[in-house]
Amino acid sequence: VLLQASGGGLVQAGGSLRLSCAASGRTFSIYAMGWFRQAPGKEREFVARISGSDSAYYQDSVKGRFTIFRDNAKNTVYLQMNSLKPEDTAVYYCSAESAGSRLWGQGTLVTVSS
Repeated sequence: VLLQASGGGLVQAGGSLRLSCAASGRTFSIYAMGWFRQAPGKEREFVARISGSDSAYYQDSVKGRFTIFRDNAKNTVYLQMNSLKPEDTAVYYCSAESAGSRLWGQGTLVTVSS
């Protein structure tokens, strides 16, 4: 399985961005997908996850602002980010859970200016 993330960029505080992660290869083996992020000087942290049954889970700090959803026909998962804050600045990584392993895509940088 290969994961290709896109959609990062520079946005002002209060603005919105939508990240996309397209999966290719043995996508039938994926049972959940999600997003993590890593801010400068910090460890990678969980942001959001969506299961095969479309159950969504979020880190507390993004609840009510971020929405994760998927388009199964396109094998793509999205992260809609609204009301962005400077503390959301990070490299965002797409992740897929497949056959007991966690797979990673390349990161996409999100920078929120104050």
